[in-house]
Amino acid sequence: MSKKNTEKLSIFALGGVGEIGKNMYVVQYNQDIVVIDCGLKFPEEDMLGIDIVIPDISYLTENRDKIRGIIITHGHEDHIGGLPYVLKHLNVPVYGTRLTMGLIETKLKEANLLGETKRIVITADSELELGTMTATFFKTNHSIPDSVGVCLETPEGNVVHTGDFKFDQTPVNEQYADLHRMAAIGHKGVLALMSDSTNAERPGYTGSERSVGAEIEEVFRKAKQRVIIATFASNIHRIQQVIDACVTTKRKLTVIGRSMVNVVTIASELGYLHIPEGMLIEPEEVNKLAADRVAILSTGSQGEPMSALTRMARSTHRKVDILPGDTVIIAATPIPGNERYVGRTVDELMRIGAHVIYGPGSITGVHVSGHGSQEELKLMLNIMRPKYFIPVHGEYRMLRQHGLLAESVGVSREDIFIVDNGDVVEIQDGVARKGSKVQAGNILIDGLGVGDVGNIVLRDRKLLSQDGILVVVVTLSKQDGTILSGPDIISRGFVYVRESEGLLEEANRIVTSTLHRLMNENVNEWASLKTHVKDALGRFLYEQTRRRPMILPIIMEV
Repeated sequence: MSKKNTEKLSIFALGGVGEIGKNMYVVQYNQDIVVIDCGLKFPEEDMLGIDIVIPDISYLTENRDKIRGIIITHGHEDHIGGLPYVLKHLNVPVYGTRLTMGLIETKLKEANLLGETKRIVITADSELELGTMTATFFKTNHSIPDSVGVCLETPEGNVVHTGDFKFDQTPVNEQYADLHRMAAIGHKGVLALMSDSTNAERPGYTGSERSVGAEIEEVFRKAKQRVIIATFASNIHRIQQVIDACVTTKRKLTVIGRSMVNVVTIASELGYLHIPEGMLIEPEEVNKLAADRVAILSTGSQGEPMSALTRMARSTHRKVDILPGDTVIIAATPIPGNERYVGRTVDELMRIGAHVIYGPGSITGVHVSGHGSQEELKLMLNIMRPKYFIPVHGEYRMLRQHGLLAESVGVSREDIFIVDNGDVVEIQDGVARKGSKVQAGNILIDGLGVGDVGNIVLRDRKLLSQDGILVVVVTLSKQDGTILSGPDIISRGFVYVRESEGLLEEANRIVTSTLHRLMNENVNEWASLKTHVKDALGRFLYEQTRRRPMILPIIMEV
């Protein structure tokens, strides 16, 4: 009787499925794990005080001995931003292309992890032996150079992860997508394809980045004063086109915003940006030159409150002010959820008297997406011809739409897996099915704290932001339990004390009577005293104000 095969291929996401951001995908065959990408995402509005969000890596820490490496497809924050946090817990090799590794090294240096992290620079021609799996790569087009897709050869078959991609036939840096290699991979046979779903709802094709350069140059020509252009710091193609526009219109360029300065420095050192000598000037020099001879490259295309563009719009930037008549270009589409911030920044710029070019790239011409639209997604599916299809990198509606696109080009509905983070697709003897779920979710970063802010803390922050807090301080006698001082009631964010003296006096009386009643009933446990005070005071305040502030009793014994 033959032994049952227990070896299987597992594919799942710890982040980046059903959401935009914190991309992290796991391919495991038996005792070998390969991780693809390690990103972060920015907090949602209800995550009060949270700086960034990274994937929950509990599964990886429990299986750290099986991890053969982390492969990074490209250098965007939602693909590399989680590395400084994850590598503190997982000392595993990191693989990335030259520019990607340059951006990673800056992050690791800031986190004091550079010396202890094994970093291997790869090219599209590299081949990596990762346990029972072999990784090969293929060039793709995206809004940052050196982007690659990954093909993992496993004993079960080939698993392909496209990375973020579009098919740009006229790329700015002449780094063409390697269609021949993709076709060769497809011809060899693809067991499972994981493909970028960001623009799955957008029909047609995504425009070429080269078309943006002509529009930017035209704006520069027409501008009578300074031009301020805000874009993603990592969009190196766009930055190069701004530099080219400066050359053509004989403008000097200054770079503002920490992340923009970092990327420009790294990309120019590695040869991905070509800046003529003498073009770059310091921000302090902007006001010394004629207005029509200056351009400013800035962060803040998403209206982030502390970004350079937002501070300039509010006239709170230390070095540069925007003046009436300046031209401001916002060369990016707002990430879902950021529309309000961008709108607020545009309003403030217009109040100053600036001419603002913003809105969808299809209207302004100063932005195109780095992600393929429906026809390009179908082209990738047709090139790869996968047996099984797992749409990734997108919100649920995008994954669902990508699944429909796959059906339209011949992938069977039962062979398409629309999954959530943590859902495992298991493939054994060529047959795929949904397996058991692994732990996945969000780890919240607040300052230096990693994961120490959870749902309960966020709930408390939300309560504090809505109704404020009342602190009740009482001192009791240890001998006979009588009240020696207080109750003193301190209000923060609930009511203005000077205008609510009657309400607080009545609250004081309720606390005193509640404590006297409990002492007469010989209740002297602190937990019981605090609970009864909170309940009685909470009922009274709700009846009077229809608000539920956080009530914090502090009872001391002397």
